[in-house]
Amino acid sequence: MNHKPNGTERYRAGVIPYAKMGYWEPDYIPKDTDVLAVFRVTPQDGVDPVEAAAAVAGESSTATWTVVWTDRLTACDVYRAKAYRLDPVPNTPGQYFAYIAYDLDLFEEGSIPNLTASIIGNVFGFKAIRALRLEDMRIPVAYLKTFQGPATGIVVERERLDKYGRPLLGATVKPKLGLSGRNYGRVVYEALRGGLDFTKDDENINSQPFMRWRERFLCCMEAVNRASAATGEVKGHYLNVTAATMEDMYERAECARELGSAIIMIDLVAGYTAIQSMAKWARKNDMILHLHRAGNSSYARQKNHGINFRVICKWMRMAGVDHLHAGTVVGKLEGDPLTVKGFYDTLREPRTPARLENGLFFDQDWASLRMVMPVASGGIHAGQTHQLLHYLGEDVVLQFGGGTIGHPQGIQAGATANRVAVEAMIQARNEGRDFLKEGPEILERTARWCSPLRAALDTWKDVTFDYASTDTVDYVAVATSTY
Repeated sequence: MNHKPNGTERYRAGVIPYAKMGYWEPDYIPKDTDVLAVFRVTPQDGVDPVEAAAAVAGESSTATWTVVWTDRLTACDVYRAKAYRLDPVPNTPGQYFAYIAYDLDLFEEGSIPNLTASIIGNVFGFKAIRALRLEDMRIPVAYLKTFQGPATGIVVERERLDKYGRPLLGATVKPKLGLSGRNYGRVVYEALRGGLDFTKDDENINSQPFMRWRERFLCCMEAVNRASAATGEVKGHYLNVTAATMEDMYERAECARELGSAIIMIDLVAGYTAIQSMAKWARKNDMILHLHRAGNSSYARQKNHGINFRVICKWMRMAGVDHLHAGTVVGKLEGDPLTVKGFYDTLREPRTPARLENGLFFDQDWASLRMVMPVASGGIHAGQTHQLLHYLGEDVVLQFGGGTIGHPQGIQAGATANRVAVEAMIQARNEGRDFLKEGPEILERTARWCSPLRAALDTWKDVTFDYASTDTVDYVAVATSTY
């Protein structure tokens, strides 16, 4: 039913009625050029959900706490965001999905900072709302065309690396902190020599007293070049150029390029402006750009407040990164299978239809923006290869950090175990076998002639991270609005 608040309504939270100001329009039909967002809204006690949805629309666009006469100086109806639909969250009393449309003119072309300043600006601190989460967005093609997207993308990356038909393999150097440059380089060489395609810095290795960045860059690239010469394969190491200032980041990136690196890395915590700036630099310099999602779970993990990671996936594809950590399902980090599929589809597909079971609320045409390579990292090992291939597909980087460097026979053996396990599983898939069901048997048979794989399976066969996910999708087969 339609709820129309009267003009004198006041709620216990002290909110002036935004619905009266025109931010609630249940009859509005979104235009193809509108930016659409769906928020999970938890109103304060006594606040009508319609008023809460209207308040979100108002505070994320043009409104303040009262009517202002300067509205008459603008085309108010155009610039107001419009809450046009409100659905109760299934099986979660007191929470609602609020659908909001924003006119395209509200946003600067090609700017993630400007887009986010509106969508997630002041509104998350609004008193009338107990909790708020941005669940999904629909970015219109007209706006997407103002962004460069990934400079390299999956297809071109495979061509540069000459690696086809299987997941790419990587490892994070462990321990993350404390190694000298020389010992750090030794880890890189051993892992690449054993069969991995990439090694990487982790999110918190920058330029600390125990190892300054230039020392690390020199030692890592020496290791990459030696491993490439020994194996005849293209190898790489993600050199983390994240720093305190853009000037420092550009200096480090230029050094990585001069040393012959094919890829650089930045952290999500560097901020949207830094990410877009480095993406433009990477495009200009023919470099692959790897983005670690450092810090995302501080606002993406809880179901009732923050930003769902699928939205970050969309923003980062627009910003132009080539790699993005996107979950593993079976590893140590948060990842519900249905939700993770939504992340991976968002990064890799040319068009994603609305699929509520994967958390995708809108059809999204990616307007020919290149694909982002998802990265699976965190608590994975060779014994899970069949599950990883089943859930994540082959266009993914599988990063076995501890699952390489913690191998009882050494780092090189750990890398070999991972490479052999992946290639055995790919062969089984290509033969048409049910590799998910037969996966343990395939690995056991392969381990008969590969002692590193045998040792890996024996060491980690009982290691699982079987905990209930805190971020699952709330949906029903047919969404029905009651407002």
